[in-house]
Amino acid sequence: MSSESHKKHLTLRDRIFQIIFESDTPAAKSFDIALIIMIVVSVIIIMLDSVASLKARYGEIFLIAEWTFTGIFTIEYLLRLYCLDRPLRYARSTYGIIDLLSILPSWLSLLIPGSQAMLVVRVLRVMRLFRVLRLMEFVGEGHLLLEALDRSRQKILMFLMTVISLVIVFGSLVYLIEPVEAGFTSIPRAVYWAVVTLTTVGYGDIAPITPLGQFISALMMILGYSILAVPTGVFSAEVMRSIRRNHYSDEACPGCGHEGHERDAHYCRLCGSWLDEEAEDPRRKEIDDEIEELQQDREALEEKMKLLEQERDGTAASHDGCDETDQRKAPDDNDDPNKRDDPDSNHLPPDQR
Repeated sequence: MSSESHKKHLTLRDRIFQIIFESDTPAAKSFDIALIIMIVVSVIIIMLDSVASLKARYGEIFLIAEWTFTGIFTIEYLLRLYCLDRPLRYARSTYGIIDLLSILPSWLSLLIPGSQAMLVVRVLRVMRLFRVLRLMEFVGEGHLLLEALDRSRQKILMFLMTVISLVIVFGSLVYLIEPVEAGFTSIPRAVYWAVVTLTTVGYGDIAPITPLGQFISALMMILGYSILAVPTGVFSAEVMRSIRRNHYSDEACPGCGHEGHERDAHYCRLCGSWLDEEAEDPRRKEIDDEIEELQQDREALEEKMKLLEQERDGTAASHDGCDETDQRKAPDDNDDPNKRDDPDSNHLPPDQR
């Protein structure tokens, strides 16, 4: 089947899936751009609504806009579940939970009117911004960053452990050197100073006053410049590796909505659904052939069973007919009228009988 004929036979569910989860059509790109705009505007409205003066003047407008966006995002969330073959898998995924949390507080406010705690929960709607980052995956660069972070995870973790060890050692050392009047009243306080100094932030709220303490402080500042370049270089190297081995596609799974499959992948690595929407799943043809073969075997067995039943019924009928014929052809000697009427026949010689 050609791609043109296949597109003509797409159902409404398939078209919704292509618009929401794909990005290779004008409709899908327009949907992504509109979604970004609505997410940004809705978050801006929530931020402006927290300003008391603006809420007093435009509170009603903010409320109408908020419920409008809530309704739109609710419809979008339901459509995402509708167009997937396995909607529960998407609902349990990270982005599915974020989508739900972005609309759930507003609907819960209807059940708990006037609750002040609900205002805190509604701040979770800012998590819609994560969906903007999610759209990076449609382009492919997001996968490069995620892969680079995953490949450099152990190196960055080792770097953080080294930094934590340094700030603890230097903080404890300065705590022993500096007097209490300098502000180093405890080791945690001194560790805080070490973190601020090593990261070259330098708030200035705590500073050593002894020459040895100042020397250690200067040494930590120089060390901080050299240390901060380590994770940047590690991450950059992993990004370059990911670019060289970029093999991800922008296809979304029609079963669970997962993205980030390899370009030569034919099935989803999470749910096993067929990824190519323009071709037929070969497994389905094999399954159909097996089902057809099993149906043919079943029909043959049924025909054989019918023949066996007919043979059994015919054999039983023939046996019954033979018994009745034998009974008719072999009457009892006592039923012969000639023998009953001649009482002396039994006393005659055999040749006269």
